[in-house]
Amino acid sequence: MAELDVDVETTSDVPPGRGPGRKPNEFLLVPLRIAAALVVPVVAFAVLWWTFDFLKDEDANRVIVVVVALVVGVFGVFALYYAMDRLTNQLPEGVADKVRPFVFVGPALVILTVFLVYPAVNTLILSFQDASSETFVGLDNFQTIFTDSGTLEAVRNSAMWVVIVPFFSVSIGLSFATLADKLGRRQEAISKSFIFLPMAISFVGASIVWRFIYNFRPEGFGEQIGLLNGIWSGLGNTPVSWLLQEPWNNFMLMVIMIWLQTGFAMVILSSAIKSVPDDIIEAARIDGASEMQVFWKVTFPSISSTLVVVGTTIVITTWKLFDIVFVMTGGQFGTSVTAERMVTEFFTFRNNGVGAALAVLLFMAVIPLMVLNIRRFKEQELTR
Repeated sequence: MAELDVDVETTSDVPPGRGPGRKPNEFLLVPLRIAAALVVPVVAFAVLWWTFDFLKDEDANRVIVVVVALVVGVFGVFALYYAMDRLTNQLPEGVADKVRPFVFVGPALVILTVFLVYPAVNTLILSFQDASSETFVGLDNFQTIFTDSGTLEAVRNSAMWVVIVPFFSVSIGLSFATLADKLGRRQEAISKSFIFLPMAISFVGASIVWRFIYNFRPEGFGEQIGLLNGIWSGLGNTPVSWLLQEPWNNFMLMVIMIWLQTGFAMVILSSAIKSVPDDIIEAARIDGASEMQVFWKVTFPSISSTLVVVGTTIVITTWKLFDIVFVMTGGQFGTSVTAERMVTEFFTFRNNGVGAALAVLLFMAVIPLMVLNIRRFKEQELTR
């Protein structure tokens, strides 16, 4: 056999970690990844601390204050990430590729851990302690939730909210989306804009608007400025203190939430309706199906996954509701809900244990809905 001459390249000049077969040591990468994830938030915190301290200086030149705020706020973060990227490029190639994701994603994970994971764990610990967070009391706080009349009323009201509000929000939003789909483009845009407009208002702003609608003045204290009482008294009836009428005041507060969430449901469901293939709808019509049959037999099943996502999203928002109840009634007159009661226990009654237990209850109620939403999103992605 003829001998084959093979040129063997020496690899003595190849930098460590950059050879084709050289893999970085995973154990040695751990401190580098941790450092990369921590450097950005730590440096950013130090710079922002100095910046805020400087901006609070009353003797500082106002022009310099504005310049410093712009430089740090607009260019500071960019410069920090750019510098970290350049520093990562100085590492061996194999190591740099392993560390770079932690430079960009790591800081976000650190911030989420500090401001989300840590408070969640700390709240769970507080829920097993007494009012002053000094003594371990086991499940006493959770027992209080379901035995104390005040907290039990809040949980019961919240359960009622998460059934009624999503049902009516999705139902009305679906009705508007279906009807708007039959209009011309201009008429559809105008009608949707008016229905979606409440979404631009915060919960507190919406509550103030509806306070004027439900406003009540006893006889002898001036004219009725509330829209509802103005109409009611104009028909010859005695003005009514609507927000004191138990249990109907709960439903009157729910109207505000439905008013806010209907536009959200309409926009998402309208997009889902438009994605239903026209060929299927036309085929159903050719087969003699009425418009009602087309909707229930074709359109509704096609958008069922979107309906679930919209419904669960509104349920999660409703579970966390605090603003409307706090602004309108302060949780009095039988209108307390879980989130409002949680804040009351924490900051009014100084009962950290029960407040934390209510927070854990809310968290546990939301988790299954979040899991369901994620699954639905994945199913939608697979069908595209």
